Amino acid sequence: MQRRSDLDLVRDHTVYSCVMGSRAFGLATDGSDTDRRGVFLAPTPLFWHFEKPPTHLDGPAEEQFSWELERFCELALRANPNILECLHSPLVEHLTDTGRELLALRGAFLSQHVQASFAGYALGQRKKLDADVRLHGAPRWKHAMHLLRLLTSCRDLLRTGDLVIDVGDQREPLLAVKRGEVAWPDLESWMNRLTAEADAAAARTPLPPEPDRRRVEDFLLRVRRASAAAAA
Repeated sequence: MQRRSDLDLVRDHTVYSCVMGSRAFGLATDGSDTDRRGVFLAPTPLFWHFEKPPTHLDGPAEEQFSWELERFCELALRANPNILECLHSPLVEHLTDTGRELLALRGAFLSQHVQASFAGYALGQRKKLDADVRLHGAPRWKHAMHLLRLLTSCRDLLRTGDLVIDVGDQREPLLAVKRGEVAWPDLESWMNRLTAEADAAAARTPLPPEPDRRRVEDFLLRVRRASAAAAA
């Protein structure tokens, strides 16, 4: 159970927050939820106790989830798709100076590891869709739409070195999938083509082999020291 004081970390120490989900992807419809994601910086003195501050928190609003800055950076360095996409949301709601520094580091988190991380996540989702088809004769169409979006994003990231999460002119084709207007065999072909294109792009991607861990760690050390100095 989360303590009220834990949620105060989100209320009082958020450095970056944005809207994610369909609204950030350019796939929102009238019934779409508003998913909010954020990053909070726990004051450095809290780490001096046996009980450390939480690495992530739900709330306080509905559909709101936040990570402590260090945990967020760890996941981003591992090329976690959800975290990397959060860093590239076009719908920023709150941004402090520390948050601006974090966004300025977006390129430091990107590396060739995105191929394995995005592909691994996509494979897990594909297995769920295949199971739905076997059991029910059709996939969950919304999940199929988002898997196609993810595969497209991965392919384009590997091709260009830039992560763009708004689907742009793919909005209508993807919404047709959500409405169940595309046959499953056609979806399978679409997914397989995107996977093959991502594999081909990985062979000549401009992304570096590894993320810039030193640059990210320097940033973390600076903000932790500044937080400690402010507390003193």
